[in-house]
Amino acid sequence: MKKIVTIAAVLLLAGCNAADDNKAQAPAAKAGGLDSENAKFSYAIGLDVGKSLSRIDEKLNMDAFNEGLMTAVNGKESKLSEQEVVEVKQAVFKRQQEAMAEKQQKLAVENKATGGKFLQENASAEGVKVTKSGLQYKVLSEGKGKKPTLEDTVKVNYEGKLLDDTVFDSSYKRGQPVTFPLNSVIQGWQEGLQLMPVGSKYRLFIPAEMAYGERGAGNVIGPNAVLVFDVELLDIENAGDAAQ
Repeated sequence: MKKIVTIAAVLLLAGCNAADDNKAQAPAAKAGGLDSENAKFSYAIGLDVGKSLSRIDEKLNMDAFNEGLMTAVNGKESKLSEQEVVEVKQAVFKRQQEAMAEKQQKLAVENKATGGKFLQENASAEGVKVTKSGLQYKVLSEGKGKKPTLEDTVKVNYEGKLLDDTVFDSSYKRGQPVTFPLNSVIQGWQEGLQLMPVGSKYRLFIPAEMAYGERGAGNVIGPNAVLVFDVELLDIENAGDAAQ
C-alpha cells in the first residue's frame, strides 16, 4: 500500500508539471526534445512514474487513470467519494495479497518437493558428505589453517545459487570479500564454516530449514528453497579487527 501512495505522490508532481507546461508549451517539449532543464526534469519524472507503474500487479485502465490524475491536478470534484476511494483500494489490495499468498503457498509446496528430491539424490553424489543436521557439503579445496568457532568473525568469498543455477548473490562479482560474525548468518553457514580450516573452499548444499525456510528472502529466494553456496574461508578475525 505504501508503494501505491508513493506512486500517487509522484504522479501528482508529474501532473502539476504537465499542467504548468500546458500554459506555455515549449517547442522543445512539443517535439520531444530534451534541450532545456524543464524538459529534462519532466522526462526524468516521467521515467520515475513509468518505473513505478511497471511494478504494480494490476493492469490500469489508463483512460480512467488519466481522468483521475487531471481531476486532482485541476482541483475538480471527484467522481468517487472518499469512502469509495478507500473501499476500492482496500478491495484491490486485499485481492492482490490473497493472490500473492496463494502463489507463495503453491511455490512453497513445489520447492519443498524439488528440494527434497535434490538433496536425496545429491547425498550419494561423489565427494558429498552429510552431517547429522542434514547439511550437505563437498570439499573443493582443503586449507591448513584454524577452524572458526561460532563466536569468531570470519572473512569469506562466496557465490550463492538456486537449484536452477540462478546466482542470487556473489562477493566475487562485487570484487570484495565480506567479513561478519559467524553467529549472525543462517544456520547452514554457521555449521558449514565451522567445518572449514582457513584457506578452504567448500560447496554447501543447504536445506531450506537451515536457510530462509518458508518465508524465503527478497524477490529471488522463494519459500522452502534449497541453496547452494561455494564458500572460501579467507581468514578468521576478531570483532575488534572487523570493526576497524
